[in-house]
Amino acid sequence: MSFLDTLRLWDEAVTCVDRQDLTEALRIFLSIQEPNSKICFDIGCLHLLNQNLDDAEKAFDCSIRKDEHLAVAFFQRGITFYRKKRYEESLADFQHAFKRLRGNQLIDYKALGLRYKLYACEILHNMALAEAQLGNWEKAQEHLVKALDYKTDVKLNIIDKALQSTLKQKIFKPVEFPSKVLFKPNKHYVAELEKKDYLGKAKVVASVVPQDAFSGFAPLQPQVEDGPILPKEPEVLRALEGEPHTVLFEFDPETSDELAVVPGNIVFVLQKGADNWASVIFNGRKGLVPYNYLERLEISMASKQNEAITHQQGKSEPPTRKAPTRPERKPGLTPSDSSGDLQRKDTQSTDNSCIVKVRFTFNFAVSVPPGSPYAILIEKISKKLHLPSTAITLSINSEATGQIVINANTEMESVWSCASGRRITLWCNTKEQTDGKPENENKTHLVALHSYKSSNPEDLNFEEGETITLISRINKDWLEGQCDGNTGIFPASFVEEVPE
Repeated sequence: MSFLDTLRLWDEAVTCVDRQDLTEALRIFLSIQEPNSKICFDIGCLHLLNQNLDDAEKAFDCSIRKDEHLAVAFFQRGITFYRKKRYEESLADFQHAFKRLRGNQLIDYKALGLRYKLYACEILHNMALAEAQLGNWEKAQEHLVKALDYKTDVKLNIIDKALQSTLKQKIFKPVEFPSKVLFKPNKHYVAELEKKDYLGKAKVVASVVPQDAFSGFAPLQPQVEDGPILPKEPEVLRALEGEPHTVLFEFDPETSDELAVVPGNIVFVLQKGADNWASVIFNGRKGLVPYNYLERLEISMASKQNEAITHQQGKSEPPTRKAPTRPERKPGLTPSDSSGDLQRKDTQSTDNSCIVKVRFTFNFAVSVPPGSPYAILIEKISKKLHLPSTAITLSINSEATGQIVINANTEMESVWSCASGRRITLWCNTKEQTDGKPENENKTHLVALHSYKSSNPEDLNFEEGETITLISRINKDWLEGQCDGNTGIFPASFVEEVPE
């Protein structure tokens, strides 16, 4: 599981805890593969809250094994042992937690994503309680007297009451960690998961749909003292040149003369060729798009009124420009070879096709005839991903809900029965193809230009000159990789790719 997937699930689980949905939070936590020490700690806290002491002990064991300096994990495991009446092991864990404070009065875990302060006097308080349960009342008093040296004004009453109880040889209550307080992922990393809109909302130039949803931009207007107050009418009409159409399906260009569009875009068709390719304009760019990917729109009344006003003012319409000649295309790239086939394909794509939305690293859609066999479906998706069909695994649902894999042996009637309104969503995973070569030959390797050391457990530490295997690219500044059996993230500027 990549770092981004782990981060996303971690954030979802913590959000569930915030809204008191502990069952769903625990389910999401347990679905994370290779959790770090903080996530193991969170899992232990939820088990402890549910009185699952055995599972809590295992989770805290895992947290300490991954980070032996995490004092709060020793403290929580000590509480778990105390509830299981294993007082000697509880005392040992409290002693380990106290040693990791290194003589400090407290540790504030806020910088690591946990809103909690672990006080030395509270650890000594619980050490005294464990000694009291073992019948060592003198040692219990010694720990409480020592706790007075580390006391704060807030914790003074707790130590005094415990000391009075030991003098009477009475058992007192332990100081416990608030189990609903969990480690949260770094907020800067979580912010990278959100989509950022650097352009903001586009200004409406002309209404082509009733909701005024237009994906263009307003032209720049001359800034002069005696200039016109309203924009020039020809500038507005220029944006409306051609017939407005809505894009029905995503189209990825294969050549430079084609135009990339996604469902919901509004394009203006300048010319439709006999081979079913249309010359369109979108956001000031011209290109070719299959006409059966488009659906014609009626111009709204607001635009028609603008045209009427223009004629009343005596302004002439802008001259229509002839669309550029369509460049020659290689054989086999045209959507159809004859006008009859063209008409049939257009009808099937818009009326009879089933739209398959595929959830992958990115989402995309393909259209296939309803009830298509597995071979047609996998061929469409493999062409979209530019991968062989043997490297693709399809499923009806996600990994989190338990995959139901689709393959050549699957009865496709049961798959298409899940479609709603000729639409169905499938999940897609891929595996690396080695073609008989060693697995590491297909991986990208990096060499460290500088040594990188970080105290953050999510980071990958390495020395100058070491080789790192690239796993994924977080963004332009951070990468995720593996080195010496360790996995983590690191700055991209610290490494360079090893040439093949």
